[in-house]
Amino acid sequence: MTDLSILARRRIEAMILKHAFEVITARSGRAEAEAVIGETCSRSAIEQGQAMAAALDHAPDLLDYAAILPNWTREGALEIEVLRSDAEAMEFNVTRCRYAEMYREMGLGDIGHLLSCNRDSDFCVGYNPEIELTRTQTIMKGASHCDFRYKIKTG
Repeated sequence: MTDLSILARRRIEAMILKHAFEVITARSGRAEAEAVIGETCSRSAIEQGQAMAAALDHAPDLLDYAAILPNWTREGALEIEVLRSDAEAMEFNVTRCRYAEMYREMGLGDIGHLLSCNRDSDFCVGYNPEIELTRTQTIMKGASHCDFRYKIKTG
């Protein structure tokens, strides 16, 4: 794995995916372009979750997840307010999202949720499918903050 921050990786990916989005839109329409880009980013997030889980000698839990959170906040990419972080729950609000700012600057604000936000739940699928994310709002979609609430699924 490279030493690039996730923010830098997302910028590079977005530069390529922007063109793919435009080509698919021209050939098959916007709905198809959104579906393809969304599924592409979903598959990538699941694969990245699997790779991070494979680095551990046990099934990842919320304490493991909290330990890797700095990967996403590196270089001030996310400013977060931690509300709770323990074995039962990890809850925080994102008060600034440089991912959203970057996509808007690149002219991709309208699909930023496909490029980043939707990856959050998909990452859990690969990392540990028992980790569940509930989020009701995002900065990407115009909210004042993103409300991340992770827990382990119960029965």
